Amino acid sequence: MAAWVGFLRVHAAIVDVLGRELEQEAGLPLSWYDVLVQLTVAPDGRARMQDLAGAVILSKSGLTRLVDRMEAAGLVVRTSCPSDRRGTFAEITPAGTKALEGARPTHHRGIEEHFASHLGQRELAALRRATDKLSSALGLAPLLRANC
Repeated sequence: MAAWVGFLRVHAAIVDVLGRELEQEAGLPLSWYDVLVQLTVAPDGRARMQDLAGAVILSKSGLTRLVDRMEAAGLVVRTSCPSDRRGTFAEITPAGTKALEGARPTHHRGIEEHFASHLGQRELAALRRATDKLSSALGLAPLLRANC
């Protein structure tokens, strides 16, 4: 239980500080950043809404509301799936790509400062193995190895 509680506390604290920094320095919420990263690593810069919801760990309705706001800001557009009328894609726009590129240095610096710099290479490797093992046990799709 101590490992679990410690993991939850640290995760919440790091996500909070990364989100604050990203919003203050780049004007981009962390959830928007995550969506933009997922779209840049998706083929043709677009992903089915249901797949995107799973990748960013949101419910379909939560992602729909998020994409509504991002679409209003001009960072993504929705397109219809030609092979399935019920399917909808989210697609990154040039403005979305620009916003992501502008925010990336802030996010990378924050990960280094608040996470990676406090762990050695062995600890990072062990953490990576542990999260891969848990992901596999839970049936999660492998992470795309994006330069997020």
